Amino acid sequence: MDQESIVYGCIKDGSPLMGNAERIRINREAMLSLPHADEWPFLSQEMFSIPQIEMPTSSYQTEVMHFGASYKAVEYEWDQWIAQFESLLSRMYWVSATVHLETELSGTHTFTWESQSSYHKPGSGDMRVRCEWSHEGSLSF
Repeated sequence: MDQESIVYGCIKDGSPLMGNAERIRINREAMLSLPHADEWPFLSQEMFSIPQIEMPTSSYQTEVMHFGASYKAVEYEWDQWIAQFESLLSRMYWVSATVHLETELSGTHTFTWESQSSYHKPGSGDMRVRCEWSHEGSLSF
């Protein structure tokens, strides 16, 4: 049986110093710059909930952009996935980002990016990442 990996999470933006529409436009352009899923990238446009500029936001203060995808054993290429995700984050406004990696053999890993200031702005490079691992269930013999 193939080893399936599930990756999902969200990017949160709530930077107060720029108008909401401008932040949404910049973040939207960053996600739309990703390739389409049929080109087999680690990240694709189709895996993201890309915000619409024309629609009024239904959020209170925080714009939440969620994403998710299923892969065949992506944990063996996780460094490449992380590099592409951090490249995307570098072009966006955000306060925090969380990625959950669920694997059949090694459990669940949660990666959290936080800005070193009150929010990350494109090109600033002020990211730090933290990883937590949990494994649920037991081995049966």
